[in-house]
Amino acid sequence: MAVFLHALDSAVATLNALRPLQPDLEQAALLVQNCLLNGGKLLVCGNGGSAADAADFATEFACRFVSDRNPFPALNLTSCGSLTTAIGNDYGFEQLFARQVRGFGKPGDILVGLTTSGNSPNILAAFAEARNAGLQSIALLGRDGGRARGLASVDLVVPSHTTARIQEAHKFLLHTLCELVEPSLQHASKPL
Repeated sequence: MAVFLHALDSAVATLNALRPLQPDLEQAALLVQNCLLNGGKLLVCGNGGSAADAADFATEFACRFVSDRNPFPALNLTSCGSLTTAIGNDYGFEQLFARQVRGFGKPGDILVGLTTSGNSPNILAAFAEARNAGLQSIALLGRDGGRARGLASVDLVVPSHTTARIQEAHKFLLHTLCELVEPSLQHASKPL
């Protein structure tokens, strides 16, 4: 029981520490909204648990978040096993996402990258490639932001050193971002 209460208190404290991120989250939502409403797409990536969160975030746009509406293009860059293993084998794991940003990205698109440490080499390379390709980007980071801090158009840094709490906060931020963008997507959609 003590473990549960400690985890609960820690999670609540981490979520409360996100309050200063409101302006940055609103900026990220505006980027996503403008991207999707102007024909752009989201390219989303992360490793491990962050890959699962990236997949969920992409699904919220390509399928639906709350209610029926037209789908919007959001690619989960971790989803294709044959592509990711080919890139890893031929170019190295550090190029896993950068190569896909180069292949799929165009100006007007947005890269959304998640790394709890802020130091994942393949996420760092993806942000560098996004910048080179003229894409906007949103970084969901943890701890002090690591080496990724400042590489994206918008940084959302969860001030925690516990990976589980950072991932929980990333999930909250991603779902809140969806809540901010959803009304404009619903309004722009034709009746289904």
